[in-house]
Amino acid sequence: MKKNLAAGVLIAALLMLNSCSADKAVDSTANVSGDKKSSGSVFAMDTYMTITAYGNNGKKGIEAAQKEITRLEKLWSVTDENSEIYAINHSSGAEVPVSAETEELLKFAIDMHGKTNGALDITLYPVLRAWGFTTGEYRVPDDGEISELLERKGADKITVDNGKVSVPEKTEIDLGAIAKGCAGDAAARALKEQGVTSALLDLGGNIQTIGDAKPDGTKWKVGIRDPFGDGSIGTLTVGECAVITSGGYERFFEQDGVIYKHILDPETGRPAESGLASVTIIGSEGRMCDALSTSLYVMGLDDACAYWRDNGDFDMILVTDDGGVYVTDGIAERFASNSEDVTVVER
Repeated sequence: MKKNLAAGVLIAALLMLNSCSADKAVDSTANVSGDKKSSGSVFAMDTYMTITAYGNNGKKGIEAAQKEITRLEKLWSVTDENSEIYAINHSSGAEVPVSAETEELLKFAIDMHGKTNGALDITLYPVLRAWGFTTGEYRVPDDGEISELLERKGADKITVDNGKVSVPEKTEIDLGAIAKGCAGDAAARALKEQGVTSALLDLGGNIQTIGDAKPDGTKWKVGIRDPFGDGSIGTLTVGECAVITSGGYERFFEQDGVIYKHILDPETGRPAESGLASVTIIGSEGRMCDALSTSLYVMGLDDACAYWRDNGDFDMILVTDDGGVYVTDGIAERFASNSEDVTVVER
């Protein structure tokens, strides 16, 4: 059995960040017009995160952002016995008091579960664990085991009210599909509260920027990873936004010549076979981009495009299993593709 835990998208901020796994944020700004640059890192949510901020308040802002990320991880970890999610998962159906942040995020997840027709489901933790995607002890569960575990899932089974949460016994929550996006939003707010107006956050595959331009007046550039190998499929020019990519290549294993990828279809309990190799979402809110990058990957090309047309307020880059690249018209002129097979998706 072959194992691969390669993190989702390559990020290397040239002349600014060290190389690490994620989308590739490219920045050549170096102390432009006296702008002070500060950088910091933190390991949280099972990934290495780096933050670079400009201006005199950069260091203070980074410290505030690091504290916020660490605080949220302590609330949402599935393995920390002191976290709120751990308490919910081990409550045997009883109500558990939670913070305002956890209550808000769970309500968001339940809402997105409905809007995506179940493609986003934060109650798949028992199924993910059975496959070994949460532990690294990979195996292929049989049909009977998957069917039994699927009876426990369903974000609509979560009850959230007045600071208290309950789930049916044996139903378990995992916020992995949205936690980093929400942490990015919180970290960006912490930076801004300290007066930071220009910054780049690399949260292990999730890119968020503060400021519509870098200190030298140029836009941010993000390289979107090629899901079939090293390098990128192209470069996207952005202002202040979140750019978040999900793909089956992020974590997978091979058994008996079959590759099993970590993004599961909530309906089948098996790795999603949607025809998509990766989904990149660009929008103003990290948690929304995080949620959509996973759920649209599960939906597949046609349903993802239909969802975008119906809901809007975000853009996307879809890469299909056969190497086709689909870019929504809102960012088409800002995406410099390395592929000749590019289709612009229009409303």
